[in-house]
Order: sequence, then structure tokens, then C-alpha cells
Amino acid sequence: MRTALLQSSGRPGSVAANLKVLDEAAGRAAAAGAGLIVAPEMFLTGYAIGDDIARLAEPADGDSADAVAEIAGRHGLAIAYGYPERASGRVFNSAQLIAADGTRLANYRKTHLFGCFEHDHFTPGDTPVVQAELNGLRVGLMICYDVEFPENVRAHALAGTDLLLVPTAQMHPFQFVAESLVPVRAFENQMYVAYVNRVGQEGEFEFVGLSALAAPDGVARTRAGRDEELVVADADPVLLAASREANPYLKDRRPGLYGSLV
Repeated sequence: MRTALLQSSGRPGSVAANLKVLDEAAGRAAAAGAGLIVAPEMFLTGYAIGDDIARLAEPADGDSADAVAEIAGRHGLAIAYGYPERASGRVFNSAQLIAADGTRLANYRKTHLFGCFEHDHFTPGDTPVVQAELNGLRVGLMICYDVEFPENVRAHALAGTDLLLVPTAQMHPFQFVAESLVPVRAFENQMYVAYVNRVGQEGEFEFVGLSALAAPDGVARTRAGRDEELVVADADPVLLAASREANPYLKDRRPGLYGSLV
């Protein structure tokens, strides 16, 4: 499945402006043959917007989800995006996957919150593996810091995730995560990982870009730079099957030895 990565911070604080950015990018992605476009963490509202997070938070089936579904249907491709979700009086840092026909396929709440900023504004989710079937692939959702915990990604591997979508707000000085850790996660778990970052200065944070689609051989099939950019690459099920056949990590595991991890 051809996958487009939208590396952008949009316009923090303006949902309407960010929907326009997404619409324009979805059009370019569809023209390039993509069946899926992935936007960064908190793309819908902006990340470093303080108390506006709670003000702009919406239900998973709210007006903005309807707007994203309309964009997906008009351009004929699936969309994954980050947003603040309001549910049961709490706010979650969430990511949602909407199919090309506008169906809401999956909604994930970030399980590992990073730093004081996120702990001040969000409630952590408690469901580590969220998946959906899309164009013949089993697609999983995760957000930023979550991918830095090997147990998280291994849980997806054991659940059969083929393509892991990771909307991200990854900042300086932690760019080694994008450059080195993400391709290793793809290799050790035998899956594709779409790591899609914000870019530029936003409040106190400097987002480093470097979005990538890492393949199960540990090679980034596409890599963005440090500016606003749309990059496209294929998540190839044939390569994935061959790589899994050749790589023994999951087959050679000895779970009985790992009890001390929990």
C-alpha cells in the first residue's frame, strides 16, 4: 500500500486551517497513488497550545472527524491523524484512522505520556494494541513516545501488525529516535513503521522532522528532512512476507525466560 507521510505542524490553534492543510496534502497524496496519508501527533489542533488543548478537544465522532471523513471520501484514500479526544470528562492524546469511504476504523489513546506538559494536559490510555484491516494489511496505531518502549511494539508484532502508524511530536535533542530507533523497531519486530513528525518551533519545543517509513529490513524507504514535506513510499506485503520468513526473531523467542519483565 502506497503510504504518504505529511510532515507538518499546520497552524497551531486553528482546526479549520489544519483541515485545509490536510485536504490539500490528501489531494497530492492521492495523485501520487497513495491509499493512506498519515498526519502527525495532535495535528488537528497543534501540540504546544496549552489550555487550548482542553478547549479544542472533541469526541472521536465529533465534527472534525466528520470533516476528515469527507476529505478521505473526496480524495479516495484513508487518513490517520492525531487530535485531542474528549471522552467521559477527560482529555486523551489520540490518533484516529478513517477509511477512504469515511468509516472510522480505529481510535487509539496514547498510553505513555511524555514529560510534564503531557501529564498536565492528558489522561493516559490503557489499550496498548489497537488495529484495523486496511487494503490487505493489518494496521496498528501508536503515538510518539509509545514506540520508544520495545514491549509496546513487540505486542503489536505478536498481534500481527503489518504496518504501524506512529503520529509523532518528536523534538530536539532526541532526533536519534527518528534516525536510529525507529528502523530498529521495524527490523526487530518485522513490520513497517510509519513515523510521522511535526516540524519547526512550537512554543518551547523544536520539532525535528525526519519522518520515515521504515521497512522490516531496517531500511527507511523514504525519509523527510527538517522542513514541511510530503513523502511517499510503499508498504509492500510481498517484501514483508519474505522478510518475516528470513528473520527468526519472533520464532526464536523464549517467553518463559521473560517473566521478570513484568
